[in-house]
Amino acid sequence: MSTAPPEIAVDGASQVELSIGGMTCASCAARVEKKLNRMDGVTATVNYATEKARVSYPQGVRVADLIATVVKTGYTAEEPPPPAPEETAPPAADEDPETASLRRRLTVSALLALPVVLMSMVPPLQFENWQWLALTLASPVVVWGGLPFHRAALTNARHGAATMDTLVSVGTLAAFGWSLWALFFGDAGMPGMRDSFSFTVSRTDGASTLYLEVASGVVAFILLGRYLEARSKRRAGAALRALMELGARDVAVLRDGREVRVPVARLAVGDRFVVRPGEKIATDGTVVEGVSAVDASMLTGESVPVDVSVGATVTGATVNAGGRLVVEATRIGADTQLARMARLVEDAQNGKAEVQRLADRISGVFVPVVLLIALGTFAVWIAATGDPAAAFTAAVAVLIIACPCALGLATPTALMVGTGRGAQLG
Repeated sequence: MSTAPPEIAVDGASQVELSIGGMTCASCAARVEKKLNRMDGVTATVNYATEKARVSYPQGVRVADLIATVVKTGYTAEEPPPPAPEETAPPAADEDPETASLRRRLTVSALLALPVVLMSMVPPLQFENWQWLALTLASPVVVWGGLPFHRAALTNARHGAATMDTLVSVGTLAAFGWSLWALFFGDAGMPGMRDSFSFTVSRTDGASTLYLEVASGVVAFILLGRYLEARSKRRAGAALRALMELGARDVAVLRDGREVRVPVARLAVGDRFVVRPGEKIATDGTVVEGVSAVDASMLTGESVPVDVSVGATVTGATVNAGGRLVVEATRIGADTQLARMARLVEDAQNGKAEVQRLADRISGVFVPVVLLIALGTFAVWIAATGDPAAAFTAAVAVLIIACPCALGLATPTALMVGTGRGAQLG
């Protein structure tokens, strides 16, 4: 939801806010930001938490050019639609379709992965041919549950990039692929095969070693993290929507001496409207008739109503706690104090602190470095031990543990939750 016009001019340059789709980690945001900033005269800030890009661009550059650049990078971009009139705005859903889909994927993956992890780590649960049941349960988790990671990794690979999804996809597919080889071409598929969990490191026969619990368990845990991220962003954004919903929906406007009930969106500067006791003041204005007390706690936090009389200035969304008032509208729509407050909250959520910029820069180079370290680990272990299974285990371990999506999400989420909470508390 945007409280500002989608395109404004600042110091000879235009600014636009774009909604970016397809980002799955902070590395994605860093890539989009880097591509946009490479355009002549363009300055862009991309926030992964809000999934928005604030772009300043010079004359000669069109918004369509900015969107095309984002699309070429492998993501989607569009201008946010203008806010719907208050009287027709639909209520926000408790859970958006993307979050609901993620929740379903997480639920199914967790239910299937749990038995695989238990069977692989608890020898008493390993019945005859248990490994084939583990394969049956782990396969949909790795293929269907991990599909968002595989799809994102493939898209980024086509554009010559690597993100956190690349680590998840490569690590889980490598573990799953090795398990398939051990089952069909090694000794792991033999009846009576047993596996055990140990806190110590020891050499094993790669042909009889399975990593199905690693592949399925990591997918389930990463999905859990993504779902929690989506929920936190959703809740923080709900605070801004709640702030905008504080305003009145309709108002009694004086027309030729009569009161006519109209939607607030039809108010114009100079209109006079009536505010009865207990009603919200529709918009910012000046009292022209009546004496009352106004409760402004929802905006200012003041617990005691403020006395107002003829000539006093009142703010939209505050509540008339006393007598009848007639107010002349002085500011409407995006110019009201409520709209400006919401815009400040949104700007704070879209902005980036210096620590967040540092985290984004680190995440932008983190993935390629991890891939190189994994390849180096494999090569060193092969040279030192001559054991492909041990070398593979070490390389996969590097890929699996190096998925710090929180590195790029912690700061923006903290900003969102903080500003959202501030909006809730007035």
